Amino acid sequence: MSDQNTPSSGDQRHHMSSFLMRESLIDKDLQVATETDTPTFRMLPDAKVVKIGGRSVMDQGRTMLMPVVDALGDILAEHKLIIGCGGGARTRHVFSIGMDLGLPTGVLAQLSIADALGNAHILGTLLAPHGVVAIPPEIFGHLLPFFLKAAPGVIMNGDPPYAIWEHPPDIGRVPPHRTDAGSYLVAECFGCETFTLVKDVDGLYTADPKSDASAELIRETSVSELRDRGLPALPFDEVLLRLLERARLVKRFQIVNGSKPELLRAAIEGEHVGTIVHSD
Repeated sequence: MSDQNTPSSGDQRHHMSSFLMRESLIDKDLQVATETDTPTFRMLPDAKVVKIGGRSVMDQGRTMLMPVVDALGDILAEHKLIIGCGGGARTRHVFSIGMDLGLPTGVLAQLSIADALGNAHILGTLLAPHGVVAIPPEIFGHLLPFFLKAAPGVIMNGDPPYAIWEHPPDIGRVPPHRTDAGSYLVAECFGCETFTLVKDVDGLYTADPKSDASAELIRETSVSELRDRGLPALPFDEVLLRLLERARLVKRFQIVNGSKPELLRAAIEGEHVGTIVHSD
């Protein structure tokens, strides 16, 4: 942007000069022109984002959750963590009721936020001895750097705050941007170092390993390879693939098994211990 005090021709008024000022933001050529050589600034480059599954981890109760809490507590001694939570079975129940009543997708998205926030408070309580705090959604984006500077980690509701502005899904009425996607968007926006999904499987498989004994673990794959495979179901929000291929900063994520908490540190530190999905 040039000097805003440059006088306009013909009078002494001063105008802010910008190549976007008199152009339409939907112009394709202009959109291409916004791809500059200036690198995207990383606000929290040393932070690691971890998404704890609602149904896959939180809903399993003490047996599954407490070893994960202990592992996170050990990791917090050395790393700054941003921990996202899913809503689990309660969100699915709310979706079922909402769809039976004919509620639109945006309202379903708004309702799901409350369930994920409840799990965030549960996990925040369990990690309180480590100085971790659960941040209310209203101030999360504005005060995240401050809280992460003051505390070893923070916990958030993983749902993105689209609420009634949620994008219509390609199929059905279930909100496409759920807690996997919301947690990833935080990692991408703040330029965090790694993004890890903690689920109840070792990673991504060629079929559902819980119902198909012949299912094979996919150790590493790309967005295009996954699309070519045409898998009937994925252990994460499918919209993640669309987000990943457009990423500027966080261009991969890893899936690990929460029932093997000893792998969490390695995954958070970027080691390959589960399934890595990366952009092309």
